[in-house]
Amino acid sequence: MVSVSANAALVIIDAQKGFDDPRWGKRNNPDAEKIMEEVLRKFRSHGRTIIHVRHDSLNPASLLKTGKPGFEFKPEVVPLDHETVITKHVNSAFIGTRLESILRSLGEPEVYYMGLTTDHCVSTTVRMSGNLGFRSFVIRDACAAHEKIMDGKKIPAEMVHSVNLASIDGEFAQIPWSSDLEF
Repeated sequence: MVSVSANAALVIIDAQKGFDDPRWGKRNNPDAEKIMEEVLRKFRSHGRTIIHVRHDSLNPASLLKTGKPGFEFKPEVVPLDHETVITKHVNSAFIGTRLESILRSLGEPEVYYMGLTTDHCVSTTVRMSGNLGFRSFVIRDACAAHEKIMDGKKIPAEMVHSVNLASIDGEFAQIPWSSDLEF
């Protein structure tokens, strides 16, 4: 079990409608959004800091570009008016944003991450979070990845997800299940 501290922050990364498009390929963890919704509800009900991050691609053809339907937040995690929203243009939510200064203003918070996708923006952000000295956690069942193709071979989405979590576990973050979180 992981006891969520009073000054913990929840960072929701790129939970955007554009990731529903089939061109991303098969995805693991079809329940990720339901789990994100439940985790978000718990953090809200316990008065923890909530930070929503969304990707605004610099590529005009991207599904995650301002003005396109895919840019919008998924309905399970729509920000409330008083919650912080950060827009980023690269994989890490720390690059070109005020995320670090917001987290530092909380003192020494535990930072919990969830969102899409495990192997891109979640992993990149969490690696920086750990390197910046934040006590970081990735909620493993509140993230998801898509299958990849390399050298003509398909890498299943679950393997992409698991290998990426394994590569940050212990070095950059702890990797609890949502059911492990105690408030």
